[in-house]
Amino acid sequence: MFVMFRRMRKCQRVQLMTTCLVLSVVMVCWEQESAIVNHVKSYSYRYLDSGFLAINKSLTVTREQARAFSNFRYLLNNPDKCRDRDVLLLLFVKTSPENFERRRAIRATWGNETYIHSSLGATVKVLFALGAIRTKANEPSWTKRNAAVFQKQLVEENDLHGDLIQQDFLDSFHNLTLKLILQFHWMHRRCAHARFFMTADDDIFVHMPNLVRYLGAASSGDVADFWIGKVHRGAPPIRHKHSKYYVPLEMYQWPIYPDYTAGAAYVVSGEVAHRVYHATLTLNASIYIDDVFMGICGNAIGVSPQDHVYFAGEGKTPYHPCIYSQMMTSHGHVEDIYELWQAATQARETGSGLVGRLYCTAMKWSLLCKPWYQETYSCRAAFV
Repeated sequence: MFVMFRRMRKCQRVQLMTTCLVLSVVMVCWEQESAIVNHVKSYSYRYLDSGFLAINKSLTVTREQARAFSNFRYLLNNPDKCRDRDVLLLLFVKTSPENFERRRAIRATWGNETYIHSSLGATVKVLFALGAIRTKANEPSWTKRNAAVFQKQLVEENDLHGDLIQQDFLDSFHNLTLKLILQFHWMHRRCAHARFFMTADDDIFVHMPNLVRYLGAASSGDVADFWIGKVHRGAPPIRHKHSKYYVPLEMYQWPIYPDYTAGAAYVVSGEVAHRVYHATLTLNASIYIDDVFMGICGNAIGVSPQDHVYFAGEGKTPYHPCIYSQMMTSHGHVEDIYELWQAATQARETGSGLVGRLYCTAMKWSLLCKPWYQETYSCRAAFV
């Protein structure tokens, strides 16, 4: 084969190599669903096929049918949590009942309402959204006793901190959309005056000083369609049955999802949250991927998410002062949350002056602009 290649004319060899290169690029894009391919698919579906209008129509149900996704009894509630009138941000943390230590760490760090009010001059209300621990009728009695003890511990935790919102649906991955609906409905009823709403996972680190400054500045402008996070555009449903994110055709028949933000953390204005609440009253919420359902709600109300380069997706942000000085959120932090909080609250100039800015740009480029895809900050963040 090598001899045959040597005998080929130079132009033929160039053509062959070019063809192989093009085919390789096409195969990589096809396999990895690259951002460019997704943008093209999203654009064509949105503007050429008017497909997103069909999505709205196919998922619209009656109010009575939609009520099945929100009509759950409260097991734990704190209806007076938002009695302060001037609330900058209502922040819901999605958590599981057993994650006591994660909630404790959040209360002591970025979710410390007292620190935020005294040091940052803002009122932020932090709540934890969770479902119930359920047991089946045929399970052994000791399992049921353990579940009862667990629930008692949650009651004691809530008595101490007053920040758990729990409804009587099974707390599981497949009920994350129910947990999202819980948050929007609670805000509508109990904290509609908050200027912004945020939902986050309990393994997220939020750089609260940066976020408060950003939202304080944003609130002085037009926030009618405000929705920021790490945006996924033109993402296709996963049809592999063994995937955690498998969605069958009977649940969602369309080839792509509407634009949505990664469920790890995103922020919307109070006005958008109000409109999303009303969207949930007539939408089929059987799709259990909560961030996708949020994209469906956004599509229904005509609001598109805006990408913020310092909101992380699934990946953990590489540690460096030049990155953390600008970050909003980072995913995958449990053991190191106290160290990050200490770094975030220490007054330290990073990247000031021409030399400092050039240094930080170089460091961020080396850490973020990788040749392989990583679900954290994009390369664009290196130049912001």
